[in-house]
Amino acid sequence: MVHIGFIKSPFKKLENMPIQSVGAQSTEGSVHIYPDFVQGLKDLDGFSHIYAIYEFHKSNNYNLIVKPFLDDTKRGLFSTRAPKRPNPIGLSIFNIVKVINETILVKGVDVLDGTPLLDIKPYVSKFDIIHNSKNGWLEKTMNKSDTIVSDKRFK
Repeated sequence: MVHIGFIKSPFKKLENMPIQSVGAQSTEGSVHIYPDFVQGLKDLDGFSHIYAIYEFHKSNNYNLIVKPFLDDTKRGLFSTRAPKRPNPIGLSIFNIVKVINETILVKGVDVLDGTPLLDIKPYVSKFDIIHNSKNGWLEKTMNKSDTIVSDKRFK
């Protein structure tokens, strides 16, 4: 896979970070695009949000059964958003503040400083909202995602 850039954030350690971008709505950061990919930013400033697809570069192994941040019950890895995965790929939604040359100033940053960026896709409400969706075991605890921070369980 090719890294197209990297993400700057105030988070220097894996512990005490927001576990989802909803818990980091006011956290500012920036997405930096490498020169070979800057042309791809054309017209992005017309969108309010982006999906940032990135590599969990500090993740070095995984378990198929995990105890997620939002539950005390062990769950199947693929029913969680745990960062240690067979293919360590993360996904966050960032609010675009401004696009300046090769940099996208954003809010809602919930990733480690220096995280390698794999791709960007615009958030489109008509495409990306699924009404009446089911949230599985997270239905009972997902409202805590804006206050719970990471700990050492996936270090």
